[in-house]
Amino acid sequence: MITLYHVNNSRSARNLWLLNELGLTFEVVEMAFTMEALRTPEYLAISPLGRVPCLVDGALRVFESGAICQYLCETYDEGLLHRPPGHPERVDWLQWLHYAETVAVHCAALIQQRVFISEENRSPAVIKLESKRLEKSLEVLDKHLVDREYLLSSGFSAVDTAVGYSVHLGFQLHDVPPLPNLQAYYARCKSRDAFAKTFDTEGASSNF
Repeated sequence: MITLYHVNNSRSARNLWLLNELGLTFEVVEMAFTMEALRTPEYLAISPLGRVPCLVDGALRVFESGAICQYLCETYDEGLLHRPPGHPERVDWLQWLHYAETVAVHCAALIQQRVFISEENRSPAVIKLESKRLEKSLEVLDKHLVDREYLLSSGFSAVDTAVGYSVHLGFQLHDVPPLPNLQAYYARCKSRDAFAKTFDTEGASSNF
């Protein structure tokens, strides 16, 4: 049985979305978004840094969202969402898989300001800087998507669950200037059954 340790509105959502796209049978362990819940000895024995996501598949543990994506695709995909070594889109697939973190790191900085830092200690300068950096990272996607529906020319793949979640989070955290190609991409992602299933599972509550 595959088990995903998950927190709403966190990087683990991209892995939850991918699991739903793959149609696998799995269990989700919902974790509270608190240091107390994520730093228990029991959870640290599973995920040594005390963060999510963490995926357990039998005796195997993986605790980086990009690595989880690659593991799931290499182990369970049937030629739809993965681009394996030797595939002409392999390098693009890897590039966009890791670009998801380029976007997410700015989201994480904004979440830190909203959630972990008390209001009186928040930094307007940091919020302004990270918001601008988030915008720039999204502009790259908007330009890339000018002539395609998804990140790869061949269509939807696992990297869209990675980047698509970062876009989803970015749009929640910041009032992004109009980016028509990216907004159309986001609408296509949201129209997918697995996206709806993922975020119906997450519920309407937010951690920020």
